[in-house]
Amino acid sequence: MNQQELTELYCIKPQNFSWFLGAGASRSAGLPTATDIIWDLKRRFYCREENQDISRQDMQNPAVRDRIQSFMDSNGFPAEWADSEYTEYFERIFGSDLERQRRYLRAILSEDKLSLSVGNRVLGALLAGGYCRTVFTTNFDSVIEKAVAEVSGKSIAAYHLEGTTAVNEAINNEEYPIYCKLHGDFRHESLKNQTSELQDQNAQLSKAFMNACSRTGLIVAGYSGRDASVMELLFEVLKRPNPFPHGLFWTGLKSHSVPEIVYELLETANSVGVNASFIPIETFDTLLLRIWRNVDDKPETLNAKVQKNSFSKVSIPLPNPGKSNIILRTNALPIGSLPSKVQKIHLSKNMEIEEIRQLVGKFSNSLILKSYEPFYCWGKKETIEKAFGDALKDIEDVDISGELSTSNVSSLKGFFEQGLCQAVIRGKPLLTRKRHNQSWLIADRHAEDKYLLESLYELVGHEAGDISGLFTPATEFNPKSEQVSWAEALRVSIDIKDDRVWVLIDPDIWIWPPRARRLATTFLDKRRGDRFNKKYNSLLDAWIKILFESDDPKSEIRVAPFSSPESPENPMFVIGRRTGFTRK
Repeated sequence: MNQQELTELYCIKPQNFSWFLGAGASRSAGLPTATDIIWDLKRRFYCREENQDISRQDMQNPAVRDRIQSFMDSNGFPAEWADSEYTEYFERIFGSDLERQRRYLRAILSEDKLSLSVGNRVLGALLAGGYCRTVFTTNFDSVIEKAVAEVSGKSIAAYHLEGTTAVNEAINNEEYPIYCKLHGDFRHESLKNQTSELQDQNAQLSKAFMNACSRTGLIVAGYSGRDASVMELLFEVLKRPNPFPHGLFWTGLKSHSVPEIVYELLETANSVGVNASFIPIETFDTLLLRIWRNVDDKPETLNAKVQKNSFSKVSIPLPNPGKSNIILRTNALPIGSLPSKVQKIHLSKNMEIEEIRQLVGKFSNSLILKSYEPFYCWGKKETIEKAFGDALKDIEDVDISGELSTSNVSSLKGFFEQGLCQAVIRGKPLLTRKRHNQSWLIADRHAEDKYLLESLYELVGHEAGDISGLFTPATEFNPKSEQVSWAEALRVSIDIKDDRVWVLIDPDIWIWPPRARRLATTFLDKRRGDRFNKKYNSLLDAWIKILFESDDPKSEIRVAPFSSPESPENPMFVIGRRTGFTRK
């Protein structure tokens, strides 16, 4: 069966079907999936045990993920993608402390981080309009509640672990719509994250789920099939009389592999006479929108909310003719002081630039290197020695004040940009990257504390996320297809104007993996489409507030990339907060 056939079957009589939603259905609203949470928990455990700075563990970097996974493997944790990963990491991080679990989930699943996708709004409209009677989910979040409220102005109460008897009564009495959270709600007392809890699925909720599945067909969306308790429950339904009378349809992304247990479930269902199929889809949003387009006689009020667009007329007033000088704001911040002390590295043998970069690659967070002669470096001497090994002849502290005239700074541009970027992100929810000789500061979607990004969030909404339905193609050099993601970012460069040194900051969007940037043209055009003078000016203000942690226009910051005192190992940069201005 394909999407078109499922759509036709569903739209004949939507009331014949229940929905089962996993984290993938919430991801389209900007919330993390179970896989995202697993990697975040791994990162937290690794940093706790190895005494590492959590903000420096960039989970988008494959090398960082490999290092953390190797640590987990060496300490007896489940293999990557093992069924027990999610529960075991929750147990090791939080133990039995439910309050800590709730605080953690509240931080990453809070409603103010939601940005409803069209798929979320469609499901809200299906529930509000009577085109869907029952929804079950393993998610803790409030995406569905918010979707129903946004498209209809109505509210829907979720049944969960603290209202188990009521949900079964509601099904028996056909008190639709019914929305049930099988694993609980992070805003309430009871949660199911641990092995013992997930293996002992609440008896009343299980009864309610099987009750519903003996009355309707079931469509599974955004769910991996990795929870043993849920899969056992689905198999148990097949042992009961009249299982899934209108079919069992498991949807999954075309680009993702499907666990073997899912095919086993579908084969078992077919063997007992259930119409069961796996339906490959592009995204949760495309599936739901396809269904909504084929629903007959849908109320225009609901349709307008589902199909809402943010387009508006643009009116740009032109200045009056005249000869007055117009003051223009630039994106340049004055650099009050550049570091003048560095360490000069002498090598015992000739080495290619790429070879040098590979040697220091493992120490990218603790070394800043000018990788062509003369080899200048910032970082601890013992780290330099560890990075270069036998190739290191000597380390010399040198004064480069004579090279800092404005005519010579450009030759040190990349080196200073790297040091400056690493200095300004220290202690902030930001990452730094180099791409095509451009330096970037990037909002860290995995940061634990994002309060510094509030000014950015107020202006543009979510600071990062996945691009729905966009994956990199598999190639000879990159055989694995990857989800394309984005993050608000700042391009940073050092320049000389009017015999002064400036740092230029340019708000932009970072695309990961970087090679996918050309694939994301449509997304970038849409995301940046309204960033004209007024909004661009506000973006500059938001980023400056993040960097300086101050609203005082006369303030300056003194920043260093490492925590040690200022020295040839640890440079100090002084930057003024007020941008430069010019006249036409």
